Amino acid sequence: MPTPPLAAAAILWIGTVGWAQAQEDAPISAIDWLSNSIVTPTAMPASPTLGGAQPATPGGSLSVMPPVPGEPPISKGVGTEDISVFTLGGPDPNMIGLLPAARAGLPKTLWGKTPETDLVALVRKEQINTALPAIQSLLQKLLLAELDPPEISNPNREDSLFLARIDKLLDQGALEPALAMLEQDTTADPEVFRRRFDVALLLGEEDSACKLMDTTPDVAPSFGARIFCLARNGDWEAAAVSLQSGEALGQFDPETATLMERFLEPELTDDSEDLPPPTRITPLNFRMMEAIGQSLPTTSLPLAFAHADLRSNNGWKAQIEAAERLAPHGAIDPNQLLGLYTERRAAASGSLWDRVSAVSQLDKAVEENDLDKINEILPQAYKAMEQVELEPVLAQLYGPRLAAMDLQGAAKQIGFRLGLLSEDYENVAKNAADDDPDDALLIALALGNTETVPAQDQLGLALKRVFDAPPEQAPAPYRGLLPDQLGAAVLEAADDITNGARGDYPRMVNGLTLLRLVGLEDVARRTALEMIILERRG
Repeated sequence: MPTPPLAAAAILWIGTVGWAQAQEDAPISAIDWLSNSIVTPTAMPASPTLGGAQPATPGGSLSVMPPVPGEPPISKGVGTEDISVFTLGGPDPNMIGLLPAARAGLPKTLWGKTPETDLVALVRKEQINTALPAIQSLLQKLLLAELDPPEISNPNREDSLFLARIDKLLDQGALEPALAMLEQDTTADPEVFRRRFDVALLLGEEDSACKLMDTTPDVAPSFGARIFCLARNGDWEAAAVSLQSGEALGQFDPETATLMERFLEPELTDDSEDLPPPTRITPLNFRMMEAIGQSLPTTSLPLAFAHADLRSNNGWKAQIEAAERLAPHGAIDPNQLLGLYTERRAAASGSLWDRVSAVSQLDKAVEENDLDKINEILPQAYKAMEQVELEPVLAQLYGPRLAAMDLQGAAKQIGFRLGLLSEDYENVAKNAADDDPDDALLIALALGNTETVPAQDQLGLALKRVFDAPPEQAPAPYRGLLPDQLGAAVLEAADDITNGARGDYPRMVNGLTLLRLVGLEDVARRTALEMIILERRG
């Protein structure tokens, strides 16, 4: 009986010195939910493809050289060394981006002389998901921009800044731009492969994930990833053999082995109790749980998993909840959330359905320019969106139009503030009356000069320190970074604003002042407006 391709491959792996240890030493990512979809390529031979192609040998068949009995060892022991990873040919991965630097309003030399290792640490510490929308937008531009690599690269891993940028995008749930950047990296880097594989799984593109594995011969997939893809391709026998080989090698803990068995033999589910959720949920076991009919809720999972609920095979409510989680972070277009809200009529009551109903009515009223209806429904829609911190999304959708309408009462005030939260905030401010003291400060902030406007509270006083006059020099915390480490200074300032907005106003003042000084005036003004209007401190 001929040996199945996967069994042959397993024999080859069993005979390879250090394979099991390589699996144990697989690299650990800063993203703790990534699947162990690859094994360390050191000590690994080229693996056969999913279609069963086998590596050629001089004799034309697969063979493993067994040790000769009595032969003395070739080496006195096995040691490991640190491995440096470099790209041979091709562009520096750190230059990859989706947004030209000029379009992002940034110099190409932003990273300057800051050591790459320092930049990686700064990127990883940014609290992007708790930052105010304007700071989130700035950080996303930094992550997506096509910039020159730092002059002092990481001697051990030249793409460490690229991977840190990708990981921060994944933290933010920005899967599609992260995938677009990963696809530009033409190296056979296992860490890049892991991210591409998992992002494809979360976006519901399992077939492309498996095709990627099959067409990346320089990266050795783990048993779990190989089994998943063999099954997806319909090669159940080879997948079963691979599972047996993996269990024989001790590559699966009991929990994973049970999940794999259920995945390959769905009929076991009929007579068995449901499996408990995996201890550590990854995109790979998340998809396998879904395949056995035990889909996991994503509400308590990292933001990136919410994309799984956006697929059309999920219920309307699940899609809306996922979109509401992603939209505030810029991970999806606001119009995608609006499309879900207006897809059909809400047939139930409750906070989510109240939002659906209110925003749907508001959308119709705005499109029909029905001022009476807008006066009635806008306060309801704003309150409903405010409960889940989605006011900035409402501003992106309707802000300038509402601010320009002749509204009355509460609707007029809300429309004005939504206009100030939009990209057109400066024009909104120019056309507004400043007879209300609170509105006067908002208008002054939008125009970038608060010198003649009194403050109403401690936050107002702090913001006046920033905007009463143009900054003349960098605040003390950043002077050692300018001018040669501009990117590091901006990252430090963004972190100071996010943390300082929670009550450490001197720190927040320093950050906003630095942004104004280096030409990020728009970001500084929008951040100040958000602090007051949203009444959130990061």
